[in-house]
Amino acid sequence: MGKGQKLWKKAKKIIPGGNMLLSKRSELFLPDMWPSYFSKAKGCYVWDLDGNKFIDMSIMGIGTNTLGYGNDKVDSAVKNAVSQGNMSTFNCPEEVQLAEKLLDMHPWADMARFARSGGEANAIAIRIARAASGKDNVAICGYHGWHDWYLAGNLGNSEDAKDLDTHILPGLEPKGVPSNLRGTIFPFDYNNFEMLESIIKENSIGVVKMEVVRNNPPVNNFLQKVRELTKKLGIILVFDECTSGFRQAYGGIHKIFEVEPDMAIFGKALGNGYAITSIIGRREIMEHAQSTFISSTFWTERIGPTAACKTLEIMDEEKSWDVITKIGSNITDKWNKLANEHNIDITTCGIPAIATLIFNSKNNLAYKTLISQEMLKKGFLASNLIFVCTEHKPEIIEKYFTELEPIFSKIKKCETGELNILDLLDGPICHSSFKRLN
Repeated sequence: MGKGQKLWKKAKKIIPGGNMLLSKRSELFLPDMWPSYFSKAKGCYVWDLDGNKFIDMSIMGIGTNTLGYGNDKVDSAVKNAVSQGNMSTFNCPEEVQLAEKLLDMHPWADMARFARSGGEANAIAIRIARAASGKDNVAICGYHGWHDWYLAGNLGNSEDAKDLDTHILPGLEPKGVPSNLRGTIFPFDYNNFEMLESIIKENSIGVVKMEVVRNNPPVNNFLQKVRELTKKLGIILVFDECTSGFRQAYGGIHKIFEVEPDMAIFGKALGNGYAITSIIGRREIMEHAQSTFISSTFWTERIGPTAACKTLEIMDEEKSWDVITKIGSNITDKWNKLANEHNIDITTCGIPAIATLIFNSKNNLAYKTLISQEMLKKGFLASNLIFVCTEHKPEIIEKYFTELEPIFSKIKKCETGELNILDLLDGPICHSSFKRLN
């Protein structure tokens, strides 16, 4: 057992869940065997506490580092900012510069606000949108964080319903969420315009909040229909682009579909690993931030806006969104080719720069575990999801698939009954996200 595995066991005794982010828990990759902690990270390489070097072909900091870990230019800008002082009685000018940059690339928006996490940004957006609409009820589609307003959807809209069970957070008990929030959040399925229409018709909806695209693209002009409906009824449309932003366009992915919301949220990739999120929107809506109370000390620190300004500059220079889209499309093509060669039934989904692989088998999680287990032995951090970065060079992709091919061969034999997947695993099967929190 390495230092990381030992530290994870200790962490779970003194930190609830072991860490601050569900998606980074060892149990979601390789229970009891995942290295869990890093000593350093650079490009697409990660070193564990024992000094082992791995190529990260998995979540890349949960999609925060599209320019790779430790980008020299971003880090240099941050170091310079820190040397000048991170906090002061005065405000940092970088937040004004960042606001200008974001508004320039989104001409429909007039004002911006900033926070440090995606959950915070989503909560801020909802507070502003509710204040502007004068209504409590929100129709949602997609994942929007951990705050009470969102998890109220798991209370259901009746005593025996749990609306998010079939939406995005199956099996999650919303303990601690005030029961009087029941009946304020109404989930609808992506590409199901009729479902949204029905929700709006039957309830007093003031805000529609949704991810622009996640696993599958919009069909039948879905986004355009949502925009037309909300505009007609005076409902505020909020696009959550914490995940999708800057991965297929310079700015929000909504630019590709030529649909302009009333508000949009950005995070993750915005600061290339440094904590910064933004909310942009139309003036008549955003000014309602002044009619309620939204304020926090560390939203005024300097590092986040500085990192974001430099990250946006580099993205623009390198056209990083095009680079990672091409890399992700190549990975998806190679997954499908490998599956076809071995006659394995898979589904690939997600926007290209967030390549996702699902085995259409009852053993999907076991196969995911096998990949993590065997690829770790070959020097890769791997799962069924890859957040692509510009440092995923062709030679790395080639090496990844060279090592992945024998694993697919074993999976094929498991599917035909020649092998038993449980005999191939050195430990427990990984957990599925959200269904089990420990």
